[in-house]
Amino acid sequence: MADSNKLSALARTNFGKGAARQLRRAGRIPAVVYGHGAEPVHLSFDEHDVFLATKGQANAVLTVDLEGEELLALVKDIQRNPLSRAIEHLDLLRVSRSEKVEVEIPVEVTGESASGTIHQVEVMQLLVKAPAVAIPENIVISVDGLEDGNHVTVADIAFPEDVECDLDPETIVVVISQPEVDRALEAADEAAAEAASAAAAEAAE
Repeated sequence: MADSNKLSALARTNFGKGAARQLRRAGRIPAVVYGHGAEPVHLSFDEHDVFLATKGQANAVLTVDLEGEELLALVKDIQRNPLSRAIEHLDLLRVSRSEKVEVEIPVEVTGESASGTIHQVEVMQLLVKAPAVAIPENIVISVDGLEDGNHVTVADIAFPEDVECDLDPETIVVVISQPEVDRALEAADEAAAEAASAAAAEAAE
């Protein structure tokens, strides 16, 4: 589950690219918090704190201490430098502990499908509604024992408690198939066997 990380923030009153660059040179990341009908709040975080709070978390939830006032926020967007990949700005969505939020969760496939088959993920991320303070890191789908031609749909997935997915239940998420090379070899073997059988039948006449 996504952790609720506590970060201290400072309000900011200077805006624009120049002010943002100045903040980053000072080791701080500019950010904005919006949502719940409130006015956007412009603030900044310590660069290292942001790195630790968002590392490996696609839907990090932060407890923001803004000069003594606490608010809960979901990271909605991380803007990065296209070359260095350093974080340059955060967009945060204000949330409450009792509400559900709409987020995209990556699919994780576990288990081994039948011998000679492979699995292909058709939908890499699922759009779900989950409790703001209990967002799963991934949606686990087991393909254990599934055979060629089987597939897993949204309806087949065991979602975590209180997590809902509004996608069409028949949406195919994972497909089990046999590699084309194996199919070609099987077809060649079958053709050879049929030819041998036909030759044997002719010889017996």
